[in-house]
Amino acid sequence: MTAHPSASPVDANRQKLRDAGFELAELSSADIADYVELVSSAYRGEGSKQGWTTEADLLGGQRLDGPMAEDMLAEADSQILLARDEQGRAVASVYVREPEDGVAYLGVLAVSPLGQGKGVGSALIGLAEAWVAERWGATSMRMSVINKREELIAYYERRGYSRTGEVEPFPYGDERFGLPKVDDLAFVMLSKPLG
Repeated sequence: MTAHPSASPVDANRQKLRDAGFELAELSSADIADYVELVSSAYRGEGSKQGWTTEADLLGGQRLDGPMAEDMLAEADSQILLARDEQGRAVASVYVREPEDGVAYLGVLAVSPLGQGKGVGSALIGLAEAWVAERWGATSMRMSVINKREELIAYYERRGYSRTGEVEPFPYGDERFGLPKVDDLAFVMLSKPLG
């Protein structure tokens, strides 16, 4: 009888997504248009208000454009993972950056309103955490969340993230990141130990 090695945490999380009807792939240049549309659907515009992750009441304008996505894809120290549903629609994505001093970064977690409430966001976070630990040896994960997004911060806190006490300024005046509708936006830093 041959022993089968147990699945790695990355493989196990990938299988969770597959069991839920989603296929995961590393983003390629052919996916850029779908990726930009996905991120917009999750965060900005009227369509994003169908989901709970919208920033549309805080920010107008774009969240991401093609050139920004191309720049992210070209980074040698990061990876963007994209989940598609059975119809081939881009439904969720996450950006991870290789660790510095053991600390990896998670950003641009996007789940379209089509995929929200189906566990795909949680599964993708689990996969991202496993990815940075297994592939890059990360010992913790950091992220930044807009300070006004208390419901989203609470979601991450339920997943084991804690506020670090660090706050970074919002890039007012840089329309590439959106058009603020309020004056007191900032980024709250969250962190979670891995392993």
